[in-house]
Amino acid sequence: MAVTKKLPQLSGGMFLTDGGIETTLIFHEGLELPHFAAFHLLRDKAGRDALVRYYERYIEIAKRDGVGFILESPTWRASSDWGEKLGYTRDDIAAVNRDAIALMFELRDRYRFGAPMVVSGCVGPRGDGYDPGQAMTAGEAEAYHAHQIGAFAEADADMVTAITMTNANEAVGVARAATKAGMPVAISFTVETDGRLPTGQTLADAIAEVDGATAKAPAYYMINCAHPTHFEATMSAAEDWTRRVRGIRANASRRSHQELNDAPDLDDGDPIELGGQYRDLLRRHPQINVLGGCCGTDHRHIDCISLACRTVPA
Repeated sequence: MAVTKKLPQLSGGMFLTDGGIETTLIFHEGLELPHFAAFHLLRDKAGRDALVRYYERYIEIAKRDGVGFILESPTWRASSDWGEKLGYTRDDIAAVNRDAIALMFELRDRYRFGAPMVVSGCVGPRGDGYDPGQAMTAGEAEAYHAHQIGAFAEADADMVTAITMTNANEAVGVARAATKAGMPVAISFTVETDGRLPTGQTLADAIAEVDGATAKAPAYYMINCAHPTHFEATMSAAEDWTRRVRGIRANASRRSHQELNDAPDLDDGDPIELGGQYRDLLRRHPQINVLGGCCGTDHRHIDCISLACRTVPA
C-alpha cells in the first residue's frame, strides 16, 4: 500500500512532543505502571484522566509558543508480548491501541490551535528498551509489529513512530510493516554512552542499513533515551547521514542505561542545561525540528527546550 499521508513536520518549523511519560507517571504522579506499560492506564477513568492531564501540560506549552505538536500515543508497551504479560489477548491489544489513538484525536480536537498537531502511534521494542537481547530477523520483526501498526492504521493515526529501537533488524521490520499499512514512519534509535547502538553498531551504519533495506522508507530518524553528551560527538554536520535525523528525545540524566536501570531514584538533571544542549544541536543540525524528552524529563524540560530552541534559525 502506498504511503499517501503528508507529515507537516517535514516542511519545517518546530514541533514539540512530550517527555518521559513512564518516569513522569511513576515518579511524579505515584502511579503503578507494571512493565512500564502506560497504555494499561486506559482501562479505567482514573488512569485515562491521568493521561489526559499528562498530555495537557505539553499541549499548553506548544500552544503558548505557537509551535507544532506531535501527540505520541502511550503505547510503547502495547504490543502482543508485553500485553500478554498483563493479561491482554491479541484482540485486546488491538483494541487498546485503537483506543489510545482515539484519545489522541480527542485531545487534538479539544485543544486545536493555529499550529499543526500530528497524531502518532508509538511502537516500542519487542524486548527490553536497553538491551537488544536475541535480535529478531527483519522478517520476524515485521510480522510481530504488523499487528500493532495495523491497529494504528485502522484508527487513522497520522504516522507511526518506533521509539527506543536497539537494533537495525527490528527497525527494518517496523519500517516495512508501516509501509505495507500505508503509514508514514519515523525510526528512533537509542544509543549507549559511546554513541553506538546497544548492538555496537554506529548510528551512521544503522541508518544506512535501514535505508538500504527499505528504499529509504522512514520519513526521518530520531535519537531517544540517551543524553546529548552521549551522541553529539558522533554527529558531524559534514556527514550526509546526519541530515536524516530530524528528532531528539533525550534523557535528562547523563547516566548510562545500566545505571538508570539500577537506580532507585529519578535523575531529572538540569532542565535549563538540557535546553541549551538542544539549542547547540539545532545550531549544528538545523534540520532537527521534532523535540521532546525521554527518561527523567517532564514538562519543565520541554518548556526549557522550547524556550531555548524556538528562536534558532532554521
